[in-house]
Amino acid sequence: MKVLIVEDSTLVTRILKRIISQQTIDMEVVLCTTMAQAQVQLELAPDSFFVALVDLNLPDAPNGEVVDLMLGRGLPTVVLTGSFDEQRRESLLQQGVVDYVVKESRYSYEFAVQLLARLYTNQQVKILLAEDSAAYRKLLRQQLKRYNYQVLEATDAEKALVQLREQPDIRILITDYHMPGMNGVELVQVIRREMDKNDLVIIALSSADSGALSAQFIKNGANDFLRKPFNYEELHCRVMQNLDTINLLNQVRRAAYEDVLTGLHNRRYLFEEAPTLLQRAQDSGRAVCLAMMDLDHFKQVNDNWGHDGGDRVLASIAELLSTHLKRFMVTRIGGEEFCLLLEGIDLDRAEQLLEHLRVLVEQSPVLFDGAEIPVTMSIGITEFHSESLSSLMSRADDLLYAAKEAGRNQVVSG
Repeated sequence: MKVLIVEDSTLVTRILKRIISQQTIDMEVVLCTTMAQAQVQLELAPDSFFVALVDLNLPDAPNGEVVDLMLGRGLPTVVLTGSFDEQRRESLLQQGVVDYVVKESRYSYEFAVQLLARLYTNQQVKILLAEDSAAYRKLLRQQLKRYNYQVLEATDAEKALVQLREQPDIRILITDYHMPGMNGVELVQVIRREMDKNDLVIIALSSADSGALSAQFIKNGANDFLRKPFNYEELHCRVMQNLDTINLLNQVRRAAYEDVLTGLHNRRYLFEEAPTLLQRAQDSGRAVCLAMMDLDHFKQVNDNWGHDGGDRVLASIAELLSTHLKRFMVTRIGGEEFCLLLEGIDLDRAEQLLEHLRVLVEQSPVLFDGAEIPVTMSIGITEFHSESLSSLMSRADDLLYAAKEAGRNQVVSG
């Protein structure tokens, strides 16, 4: 992401550079100290900049002329200023700047830089507006589009539910209370039976005078509440804070459910998520097969190649499983043992698929330290018939043991 910064203060640019260097998003910064320099950069590469961060008072543009330059080029612009002026702020926001940030403390600079990063990542964030007023939807859409969000719309709760079910990657729902048919609180109640707060942020809106309405929304599962009319900067701050919260929670969740070495799901994930998958399959009548897989003579790999070699083998096998079985649940449950849940295919098809995988593993030695490590695997596979996950795994484990006893490097089903 290429960022144009126009700032004449050496101290401020030093602070901004340090904060930018700490961001996870790679930002290529072009620094100018005058409007004239910025104009040259825009003429040299008119379409290369993603966003601009500009000082409102420059030596050759003391009255904010640099803002006109940026907006005239269609460049999303965040304004930095040394003092707060309410009238000027309102004018700039009406003019179309993304935000107006006062140079008050390091937190102000951090906010400005995070906003630059957010404008980039927001392109992938879907927000659904559930609001029956066309005028209010238009206002909300305009404000959210300014921050690069993908904005979807629904005129009532039923239409909102349809979109949420069709597009599970929607991250935020902003819903009004008063809508035809189902009201906002009832909509939240239905959604929370299907999606928790980590999967979908719900921000509720209402112009009702009742002080209890905000508590009613929160108690039924909304993440946040705003009373109409509200300041649009407050809306943006609430949206950003809620996104930051669920991103952090999802990072924690991934850390808890992910195997560090291979990047596959771990044993905890299997035992927490597989029962739901099995119940869903039982309710719908879909076939499910479970396979237990174990690398043959793995102790010899560690003995001959050391634990670094063993880790390289495990990582390579995990990559192969992820590539060829990506639509299924693949977990490393410990050591050199893996468990697969194959939803939607019967035992015969699953056996064919895993036999192909077994051959692929055998024919793909792992490169390590300039040499090739030969790898084979034994697999036991069985079909789900309404039993518990533990029972299903035990049966597949017995079949895996049978594959080992029969000479290894084979698939045994039953």
